[in-house]
Amino acid sequence: MEHENQTVIKEIILIGFSQSLYTRILLFVTFLLIYILTALGNSFLICAVIISPQLHTPMYYFICNLAFLDLCYSSSSLPKMLLDVFSKRVRISMIRCLVQMNTGLFLGSTEDLLLAVMAYDRYIAIRFPLHYTIIMNWRTCNIIIVIMWSGSFLIATIPTFSKPFVFCRGNVLDHFVCEILALLDLVCGDLSFYKIYIFVGSLFTLLLPLMFIVVSYICIIISILNIRSAGGRSKAFSTCASHLTVVFILYGTSMSMYMGQSKSFSSNLKYIALIYGVVTPLLNPLIYSLRNNEVKGAFQRILAKSSSSWTG
Repeated sequence: MEHENQTVIKEIILIGFSQSLYTRILLFVTFLLIYILTALGNSFLICAVIISPQLHTPMYYFICNLAFLDLCYSSSSLPKMLLDVFSKRVRISMIRCLVQMNTGLFLGSTEDLLLAVMAYDRYIAIRFPLHYTIIMNWRTCNIIIVIMWSGSFLIATIPTFSKPFVFCRGNVLDHFVCEILALLDLVCGDLSFYKIYIFVGSLFTLLLPLMFIVVSYICIIISILNIRSAGGRSKAFSTCASHLTVVFILYGTSMSMYMGQSKSFSSNLKYIALIYGVVTPLLNPLIYSLRNNEVKGAFQRILAKSSSSWTG
């Protein structure tokens, strides 16, 4: 019976959007503006890091990776959501749904690990400023990035391929996108494997990285308090404030979704997922741009060069 239902269900119907035309118009305009600003902000941040020699440091290398992740994360869901807003019946093929789910898990896990790496980078820069370039050399940074991306792929996607979903509880999903917690409500049979998978995945990509970040910042605060110069302390706190803001937003939303969930998916979690997958990629470039004088300086130089080339 389960095998029969699995072959019948070839598409998922998403019912997360409101039926009100006014609400749908408002959502379309909001999503469109968010996606445009997200694409421009993250693309501009990537270009600023690549073009400006002043930003060719490990910290901005990791920020560039973060901007690339946000750009990919936003592009994996928002374009289709824009197409779906005015659809009377939002349909997505099962294959595309599973691809979207695994892509979101992969990119989200990578970003969680990246924030832990960035906390370690800030700790080394503040605790060992004279040895920073030796410890965080480019070879080390590249190895960290490769391990982070490959590790996230193994943690986030391999388990879902090792035991494919068997759907037998209909094909209607109360969500905007294909998200694993919502999809599990449609899966029949024993769900213990998937629950263990979510717990272990959350442990390695959320809880342990967050604990690592907390320990890193305790050490950072101790190191900052030992800095004699008031200007040095202010600069150190400033470089850490942006990262802590991103950590608070990203880990707050993701942990509220994946840690300590009940037996069934709560439809209210789709709004948290909306913040996690739509709003956060928009906020990250704004946070790192508005609170960072070096990035603002790079932006100004790029704009000055662009304006001079147009006038010339």
